[in-house]
Amino acid sequence: MPANLSPEYKAAEAGFRATREPRERLEWLREMLRTIPKHKGTEHLQADIKARIKDLGEQLEGGKKGGGHGGPALVIRPEGAAQIALVGPPSAGKSALHARLTASGAQAAPYPFTTQIPQPGMMPHEDIHFQLIDLPPIAPEHPVPWIGSTLQTADAALLVLDLSDPADLEQPQAVRSILGVRRVTLHGRWPAGDDAAGDDVTGGDSVADGDPFAVRLPTLLLANKADLVADAEGEIQALRELSGVSFPALAVSAETGRGLGELALWLFRHLGIVRVYTKVPGHAVDRQRPFTLRAGQTVGDVARLVHGELAHKLRYARLWGPSGFDGQQVGPEHRLADGDVVELHT
Repeated sequence: MPANLSPEYKAAEAGFRATREPRERLEWLREMLRTIPKHKGTEHLQADIKARIKDLGEQLEGGKKGGGHGGPALVIRPEGAAQIALVGPPSAGKSALHARLTASGAQAAPYPFTTQIPQPGMMPHEDIHFQLIDLPPIAPEHPVPWIGSTLQTADAALLVLDLSDPADLEQPQAVRSILGVRRVTLHGRWPAGDDAAGDDVTGGDSVADGDPFAVRLPTLLLANKADLVADAEGEIQALRELSGVSFPALAVSAETGRGLGELALWLFRHLGIVRVYTKVPGHAVDRQRPFTLRAGQTVGDVARLVHGELAHKLRYARLWGPSGFDGQQVGPEHRLADGDVVELHT
């Protein structure tokens, strides 16, 4: 990273890193370009920012124009509690899993490279949803030049492997190496996990420290086709030991549904999702559409989600729920817990 970056540029970069919404990311990219010091030491970074502004702008306008037609969207606007990307080698069963988990009708076929563009779908969990993005297979013979840009908005990844295929011993490192070239790192440490799997960040990590466009995704290994092996847990243990990948793992089957009922709860817990319900003074609580935060976020963060200007006008909130006592008056800095109800006062 070039030296002598201005405080204004660093603030813009922090804003870019903090948001997953594509249009907001585009505005922060423009601010980064406006505020970056213009000298030889930043020429490479300036070019990178300009290229990303161009690519993201084209995607938000409906893709690159060709013959008067817009191309498919390669940057998916995040929705739900978190955006989760399905990555993996050919024929691992990503599309079949996506279709079963989201009822999206995603195309699945018994031949590789069925998926060619990002396919979003929503996986329900109680009163929230996770957005699952099915992506093309990652393989040397099938380069996907836009994969790094698409993964910029993801919160986590599901690495899907075929547990019945002996070749999968080499595929995790191959996938990570290909993604590493795109400045994407898969690792095994989740925000609210127990870190039993460690911080698996070696083997294909080409992301430089301080790179504003580096993507580091907590990753869960989905060992698919577990119905085709006699001892799924034993096969997973052998796969992790022999491949050198220590991601947490679940044995699943798109065919039989094995293990799929555990996935949403696993993501909910390990991402540290916090559901917060709001109420208007004098009215009942709205329990239909909770706001979703992460563990450690505050009343002020809820106010920003409700409306950007509300956070600046907020005086206090009344709270009902696990993080306090019923009717407690709290300030914007109060940390919230799953199931809290807040009444915001300006």
